[in-house]
Amino acid sequence: MNKEEVLQQVIDTGSLPTLSTVASKLISLTAKEDTTIFDITKLISQDISLSAKVLKVVNSSFYNFPNEVGTIQQAVAILGTNAVRSLVLSFSFLNMERGVEPDGFSYEEFWEHSLAAAVSAKLLMSKICDDDTEEVFTVSLLANLGKLILASAFTDRYSDIFSKAAQGDKSLHQLEEELIGADHAYIGCEAAHLWHFPESLTVPILNHHNPESYQGDDPVMKRNIEIVYLASLLANILYSGRPIDYHRPFREQAKQRFSLDDETIDDLLQRVHVEVAQAAEFFGIKIGGTLSIPELLQEANIELSQLNMSYEQINRELVKAKVKLEKLTTELEEKNTYLESIANLDGLTEVYNHRYFQIFLEKELNRSLRRDLEMSLILCDIDNFKKFNDFHGHQVGDFVLREVCRVCSEQIREYDLIARYGGEEFVFVLPETGADNAMIVAEKLRVAVATGEFFFEKMSYRVTMSLGVATLPPGGKIKRSGLIEAADKALYQAKKKGKNCVELYQEKSGWFKRR
Repeated sequence: MNKEEVLQQVIDTGSLPTLSTVASKLISLTAKEDTTIFDITKLISQDISLSAKVLKVVNSSFYNFPNEVGTIQQAVAILGTNAVRSLVLSFSFLNMERGVEPDGFSYEEFWEHSLAAAVSAKLLMSKICDDDTEEVFTVSLLANLGKLILASAFTDRYSDIFSKAAQGDKSLHQLEEELIGADHAYIGCEAAHLWHFPESLTVPILNHHNPESYQGDDPVMKRNIEIVYLASLLANILYSGRPIDYHRPFREQAKQRFSLDDETIDDLLQRVHVEVAQAAEFFGIKIGGTLSIPELLQEANIELSQLNMSYEQINRELVKAKVKLEKLTTELEEKNTYLESIANLDGLTEVYNHRYFQIFLEKELNRSLRRDLEMSLILCDIDNFKKFNDFHGHQVGDFVLREVCRVCSEQIREYDLIARYGGEEFVFVLPETGADNAMIVAEKLRVAVATGEFFFEKMSYRVTMSLGVATLPPGGKIKRSGLIEAADKALYQAKKKGKNCVELYQEKSGWFKRR
C-alpha cells in the first residue's frame, strides 16, 4: 500500500482517535481572529471535569503564578489562548481511548514518553529563547501520535515492527514504511489535518524526526521543528532503555543547532526527570520512579563494562565529581542572579513580558483599591499583522514589533508599564489615570504608530493599531481578570468597527464609546 491507501484504511477501520468535543471546538474557535476571552471561557466551562483539571494545572508549579486562579475566566485571561489550547489538547490526548495493545507496545510507556518529550521541549525552549513554550510543548506531546494510530490499526504487524526495531538494525520509520507503507510521522500529521490543527502544529509533527526534511523558509517553524527533534532525543535517553545510544547525538545536536554549551546541557540532563515527574502528577499520569539521566548513563556504562574501576576508584571519581558540581553550583547561582534581572523582559521587543505584567497589574490594582484611586488598562493589537508577516516575512515583522514598542514607550510616563501580552498584542498599565486621560493616552499611541514610518533595509513600512481601554473608577471593585476582559471586549469592539481606532469599555451602561 502507498501512504494514501494506508491513511484511508486507518479511517475506514475507525482507528483514528477522537478528540474530545471541547478540544475539537476549541481548535476551530482559536483559529478565528475575533475570538474573545468570553467565547473560550464559555466553551471550556461546559465541561466541569476538564475545567477542574485546567485549574489544577494552572495553580501548580507548572506555571508558578503568585496568586491562586479561581475561575476558568481568570485562567484564560492570565494564560492566553495558546496556553489554554495546549492544556485542553494535552488532557484530550492523554485520555484517549485505548485499543488492543500490540505485543511489545505499551500505552502507559507511550504516554510517559510523550509527556517526557513535551516537558523536554518546554525546558529546551526556556534555554534557547524567551518565546512562548506552549506551541513546542503541544507539538512534542502529539509528535508520536501516529504510533498510537498505527498500533491500533495494524496490531499484528506493529508487534513485528517493534520487535525488529528493538534489534537496532533498522529505524522504526524504515520498518513502518516497509511493512505498512507509511511511517507514523505522516499518519500523525494527516490525523492532525483531519482535526483541523493549524500548520504550526501539523508541520512539526511531520518533520520532527528529520528537521532537514522541512523545506519552508519560516525561521520560527524551523526552530520549533528542531526543538521538537531534540526533545525526542532527550525523551529517548530517559525511556528508550538505551540511554547511551541517544546521549551523544543529543549533546552534539544541541550544540550544533542552538550553540548550547556543556553547562546548559548538563543542567537539562540533571533536571528533566524531576520536571517530568511533576508534570505527570499535574496531568494525572502515574509513572514509576525515574532515575536522572546521569544515573541512567552511569548504570548503562557499568552494564557495558565501560566503567572498569575498583570501588576505591569510583569513590575518588565521586569526590572529584562532587567538587566539580559544587563549583558549577556556585557559577550557576551567579548566572541565575543575572538571569533574574532579565527574566522579566520579552526577548524580542525588550519590553516587559506577560508574566511580569500579571504581577505588576495585581500589585497596582490592589494599591488602587486600597487608596481609592483610579487606574486604567489599555490592550492593543497591531491590525492585520498575520497578513503583514506572511507578505513581508518574519524578519520584517519582528523589526516592526520592536519599533512599535519603541514608539509607544516614548508616549507614556516613566511609571506606566508597557508589556507584550502575546504575539502582536501589547498592554499598558496606567496608574492613577481615569478614563478621559486614558483615552487621550490611547489616542496618542494610536496616532504615533499610524503616522510612523519604520525603515528596514532601505524599505519603509507602516502599520496601525486597534486599542481597547478599561478603567477602574474610584471606589470601584474588580478583579485582575475582569479588568483584562473589559479591555479585551473594548479591543474587540475597536476591531469590529473598522480597526485603527480606540474604544472605551463602560461597565455601568454596558456600551462602548469612541473618542
